[in-house]
Amino acid sequence: MNSTIAELKAYVEQALVAAFGADLAGTDPMLNPASNPKFGDYQSNVALALAKKLGQPPRAIAEQIVQQLEVSHICEPPTVAGPGFINLELKTSYIEAQLKAIQADPRLGVAPVEQPKRIIVDYPSPNIAKEMHVGHLRPAVIGDCIARMLEFVGHDVLRISHVGDWGTPFGMLIAYLREAYPDALTTTNQLDLGDLSSFYRQAKKRFDEDENFREAARLSVVELQAGDEKTLKAWKIVCQLSSRSYRKIYDLLGISADILERGESFYNPFLPEIVEELDRLGLLVEDNGAQCVFLDGFTNKEGKPLPLIVQKSDGGYNYATTDLAAIRYRVQTDKIQRVIYPVGAEQTNHFTQIFQVGRRAGWITDEVEFIHAPFGLVLGEGGQKLKTRSGEAIRLQELLNEAIARARADLETRLKEEERQETEEFIAHAAEVVGISAVKYADLSQNRTSNYIFSYDKMLALQGNTAPYMLYAYVRVQGISRKGGIDFKQLGADCPIVLQDETELALAKHVLQFDEILSAIDLDLLPNRLCQYLFELSQKFNQFYDRCPVLQADEPLRTSRLVLSNLTAQTIKLGLSLLGIPVLERM
Repeated sequence: MNSTIAELKAYVEQALVAAFGADLAGTDPMLNPASNPKFGDYQSNVALALAKKLGQPPRAIAEQIVQQLEVSHICEPPTVAGPGFINLELKTSYIEAQLKAIQADPRLGVAPVEQPKRIIVDYPSPNIAKEMHVGHLRPAVIGDCIARMLEFVGHDVLRISHVGDWGTPFGMLIAYLREAYPDALTTTNQLDLGDLSSFYRQAKKRFDEDENFREAARLSVVELQAGDEKTLKAWKIVCQLSSRSYRKIYDLLGISADILERGESFYNPFLPEIVEELDRLGLLVEDNGAQCVFLDGFTNKEGKPLPLIVQKSDGGYNYATTDLAAIRYRVQTDKIQRVIYPVGAEQTNHFTQIFQVGRRAGWITDEVEFIHAPFGLVLGEGGQKLKTRSGEAIRLQELLNEAIARARADLETRLKEEERQETEEFIAHAAEVVGISAVKYADLSQNRTSNYIFSYDKMLALQGNTAPYMLYAYVRVQGISRKGGIDFKQLGADCPIVLQDETELALAKHVLQFDEILSAIDLDLLPNRLCQYLFELSQKFNQFYDRCPVLQADEPLRTSRLVLSNLTAQTIKLGLSLLGIPVLERM
């Protein structure tokens, strides 16, 4: 099913050609949802843009377009307003027919993209030698959301976690493993090493207190880089411990299990090839013993060109070399058409630099799109980086546990006395869903490029653009079902749709804009668009619910409003699922 806006754009373009000739074929109709209901449902500004080209007043152009515009089966007669805006208002009969068409569709009328792409979303990519902290929240949540949305609209999405699984920090952990768990290197059975947090803290304590241990850690790095068999085994054990620890957090966050860990170590064998190929292409310049690519548009304080180092003077490699190897591998081996990096805005220069080198090397072409999707910081109430009192980054596990505990306390406070007979299992599940959803939604509802202030009170509020507000709107519809003994699945496609009240008409129109929102996110990768859509949908449903009787209405309004309520709930459920948020049947 084509979206309404796509269909209308096609008709406006046809009208342009009919009015002014084939030269205007392919012109952007500049059609968008109207900013105010008094302007109708959609508004085209194309006449204003064509005034200079056609040498006519915009209003005259708009009137000629309208004369050729054949949309009577969709819209009321088009009108021209102001200096030349073309306003389009959907017919109620068309809206009713569209609702009937999507009623039994699990995709709610969202058609798969016509030209699907093979896409990599690179997330959450933690450093395996360290615990996940609050700084890992946004890449995990935003990356998973982008992957879900792109996959839903029909793209072939490969989720890859470019984990930091190589380098100096591993020396400390390997040395500690050898010292505290020597049996781990001689047995084939998986030992219980505890969780990563305690393992890491104990290793760090030894590293800080004992000079001999620090030397052992340094030697472990040398042995690891040299490919020593026993050191590699110890490294793998540490990586496995980290992966188990991260998976617990991913599961709590509802992060897809379909993530391929392809860390820095994966690209190690290719690093010499990268340097050789860049040298062969004439891109390398030696600078103070290091092999560099000098970049366009990057200079130091003295105005001299800044280099991107791809091989250090001691022969070692760095993050840039590994990232370049990943670019080449993803293009040549993975055969991707689009790569998306949801990574903090502080890495903007890094991505600009490696993308430039990738283009100059011929790996990135017009057929392949590499995108850095930057995001801002998570801040504390005072507007500073969110940290513990000791100045350290807050552990992600602790942050999530606190959200669940607060959600549980709120749920228990609000439950009526007779409802406190709910099972412990129900309360624990509801608290986890509400707490985790609140954290995720608070993040995703912000424009990802902005910083935001982390506030448990705000994100757990039942009012406003929050997860609890969305969840409660869904629960409200399920309450209608329970109270009326209604099985929504039995409301077939032959049920009448009758839209009379302005609130139910506004709600129906909003339901039908779901596909338009997803199309926009496919292009700009801004999940907050979906959050805002769901918030407005929930608001419109509550306005409809407060004004229009549902179970008490006479037929055919009763069944029609049940269908509309259910379509609203299904849209909320599907929309939240694309944000990685499950629904609750009761709250």
